[in-house]
Amino acid sequence: MDWTDGKHLPINAALRRYLLANSTPPHPALLDLAAQTGELGEVAGMLVPPEQAALLTLLTRMLDASTVVDVGTFTGGSALAFAQGLAPGGRVITCDVSDRWIEVARAHWERADLTDRIDFRLGPAARTLEALAADPPVDIVFVDADKMNYPTYHQLAVPLLRPGGLLIADNVLLSGYVLDPDLAVEPLARRCAQSLRGFNAALVVDERLESVMLPIADGLTIARRR
Repeated sequence: MDWTDGKHLPINAALRRYLLANSTPPHPALLDLAAQTGELGEVAGMLVPPEQAALLTLLTRMLDASTVVDVGTFTGGSALAFAQGLAPGGRVITCDVSDRWIEVARAHWERADLTDRIDFRLGPAARTLEALAADPPVDIVFVDADKMNYPTYHQLAVPLLRPGGLLIADNVLLSGYVLDPDLAVEPLARRCAQSLRGFNAALVVDERLESVMLPIADGLTIARRR
């Protein structure tokens, strides 16, 4: 049997409930944040799912991370997950082009007693990443924002990482459209899929990184700076 054709188990709703039940439960503030975000309707799909939030916290703890950059704040779920895992005195720099949901985010950061660990910056992510170039190296950069700019974020994020630091990218499978962008009905979805195909291809040949793409939620790539 071809090694690349090895065992892979599709995750249905029942199995997903089982894996969540057998993982460390989310912080109550994150559960409440998810419930409030769910009331926003279709846009709530931008919130990181619970198994992904747990992984972000775990990776942060494993790296003993003191500086995390979170590209794409939304209602603050990923920032909260990262802040839970920070080393003492650490900070999460989270940025977004919109502050539409920032009060929702701040209310739950405060409930989790993590407000002093999270620094929200309003504006284009590229500008935030460029401004961080003068700071000491960071431990993690998490990209979960506009898909068209993923290639730009790749080039700006890698130089910020310390050796052993992680670039984590969400939605790298984009509902499967990365296999064939022309299958997407909406023009924007096609363009995003094309952008992600280029991003994924560039990441895997970037000699500064070693990476793995995982079938978590909508696809998650974890790349380590050599």
